[in-house]
Amino acid sequence: MDHYEIRDKIPPMMDLSADNITQNVHTINSLCPDPRLKFLMKRLVTHLHDFARETRLTSEEWMAGLQFLTETGHTCTELRQEFILLSDILGLSLVVDSINHPKPPLSTEGTLLGPFHTHDAVHLSNGERLSHDPEGEPLLVLCTIKDTHGQPIEGVAVDIWETDSTGHYDTQYEDRKVPDGRGIVKSDKSGVFWIKAITPVPYPIPHDGPVGKLLEKLCRHPYRPSHMHFMFAKEGYDQLITALYLRGDPFESSDAVFGVKNSLLVNLLQVDDAMAQTYNVQVGSKLLKHDFVLVTDEESRSLRDKNTRVVLDASGIKYKFWKGLPIPEVD
Repeated sequence: MDHYEIRDKIPPMMDLSADNITQNVHTINSLCPDPRLKFLMKRLVTHLHDFARETRLTSEEWMAGLQFLTETGHTCTELRQEFILLSDILGLSLVVDSINHPKPPLSTEGTLLGPFHTHDAVHLSNGERLSHDPEGEPLLVLCTIKDTHGQPIEGVAVDIWETDSTGHYDTQYEDRKVPDGRGIVKSDKSGVFWIKAITPVPYPIPHDGPVGKLLEKLCRHPYRPSHMHFMFAKEGYDQLITALYLRGDPFESSDAVFGVKNSLLVNLLQVDDAMAQTYNVQVGSKLLKHDFVLVTDEESRSLRDKNTRVVLDASGIKYKFWKGLPIPEVD
């Protein structure tokens, strides 16, 4: 439809006021042919307007918010995603991951992706070096991947990334030429993968931009506890984005981006003589061992639909599923 056809099909709006503006926006959006987008916009507009009404939002605060979002956009680059960082410090990233990738008991829980994942990580063979930082404390990472029935999963692509010994990711260096502290390995027929990394250290998220200024105004620190990121992908299995956190880290209970879960806390061990010979590392080196459990696409989809029904039934919203996503039963 052209603009004039759209104009003629839009139901007439009411005389505009602060009391009826929400319904008027719903009315003018009502021709949207995508029922999911229309549902998302209807709920977004409703909550935005209610937020303004409930807080008695001032014109100055409204403009400050717009300027903040503008500055956030200007801060984004190919290697820095300030909007993801904003989502992280508001807890939204964790909410979205929990909704979309629910995990049954005994499977590995997910957590947020964070702003430092890239798509240029090199593929490594098991046993290769992830980090080339000479100041980093050597760490042997030895893990298994199984399904919810305890069977090993072969051929899982495991994307791993961590900081260097100073708490910086490779993307935070202006002279970065090649990826470091990140790589992709595959699990073997026993579901095992292993790499030579360095012991994670706590570090601050980037706080020289608008998100950092917001944290300062909220009297919050920008630090994350020591951790290592993992992302698992294999056809037929729900993608798992997670991380392992070192137990006892001073920032364990106040992570700036809300990523820590009890099931993801680990204790570092030490490499013994036999393991040192098998994996060609020094005796006494730090050792990170963990058993990851993946769920199938079908297991995740079934649990996601079940959780959706529980939440929407409790909210009183009459709904149906469209392309696997909930939309209102009656618009």
